[in-house]
Amino acid sequence: MKTAKKVFLFCGVAILILLGVYMLWANTGVGSNANQNFGLEAAESFGDSTDKGNLLGIQAFMEPIDYASEENFSKKLRFYLIEAQKKHWLIPNKTIVVFPEYIGTWLVAMHEKESLYKSPKIEEGLQTMVARNAGKFLKTYLNAPDDVKDKVKYSVFAMKAPQIAQVYEQVFSSLAKEFRVTIVAGSVLLPEPKVTNGVLTAGKGQLYNTSAIFEANGDISPELVKKAFPTADELGFVCPVKPETIPVFKTPIGKMGVLICADAWFAAAYEGLKQRGVDFVITPSYSSGYGYWNKPWEGYSGAETPEDAAADVKKITLAEAWVKYAMGTRAKTEANVRKGINVFLQGKLWDLGAEGSTIVLSDSAHATKYGGKPALINVWL
Repeated sequence: MKTAKKVFLFCGVAILILLGVYMLWANTGVGSNANQNFGLEAAESFGDSTDKGNLLGIQAFMEPIDYASEENFSKKLRFYLIEAQKKHWLIPNKTIVVFPEYIGTWLVAMHEKESLYKSPKIEEGLQTMVARNAGKFLKTYLNAPDDVKDKVKYSVFAMKAPQIAQVYEQVFSSLAKEFRVTIVAGSVLLPEPKVTNGVLTAGKGQLYNTSAIFEANGDISPELVKKAFPTADELGFVCPVKPETIPVFKTPIGKMGVLICADAWFAAAYEGLKQRGVDFVITPSYSSGYGYWNKPWEGYSGAETPEDAAADVKKITLAEAWVKYAMGTRAKTEANVRKGINVFLQGKLWDLGAEGSTIVLSDSAHATKYGGKPALINVWL
């Protein structure tokens, strides 16, 4: 009996020591004092200045350090708005500012160990983040919906959802109010998101690629945009919605439709927009990888390529396909809309890659030539 007690005591002490070492490791070296990079390499405006208002695309160039804290995230986005203000492209109550898809998703990296922000590879960085948040990760994993195929990715992006939702809302709300503009806040991955009493909250359940709209007084719109057609990379952990649920927003400068990235490729996504007579279409996007923008297009991602586009597979570039088969053309042909903007995320986010260049619909459609660069693209209505 004495021997057994000694063994149990030894094991208990060992567990406490290991737990102490783990807690020490998990709570030291958190955050980073590294300098953020601020710069603007390109700016272009389309159309003539009018009193009708304008669409301003923020082709943001993001790096891991920009997500180390709420302060860093806010400072980086605010920089672009200040630059736009200098160009007189922020008109109080008459400017729609558009940020790219996934701009808020990497807030999952907030308040993590400094090694995460320095890691060259996303897999290594996420392994460290999961180890530091082992309890949250395991709880989220065990409670993931049964029909989620990739529960690891689901858990990585869902485990810190309440904090992400809070910071995402606070930052964009403050910027919208400060500059007195409407902001289409790119997108963020959240489980069962909703707006309750004017506050964005994350629930429990399926993960959605979600965009929120912030009005010029800082209020968040009660309606959220959720992606209807996830790409192949998202299908394992992002839940789709029916395209007819995509809302239309009344803004000070007209009715606005927002289609998150791949949604802009599908005719079904435009049906509701046409019925409700939208005046312009906004598309926040993210195109992963490097070097694909000017390579032969491989067809639709995550869905069968429709007949009207199949003939161009591997015959035109990805850039050309975005212009010909997404918002730049379908907004006109499917919804009779002649103004719009499609903004892509840029940056060095570990080894993920981010490319693509803003596509402008101003009567005619074309892609700008600023892929890989922080840029501002303005479209006058």
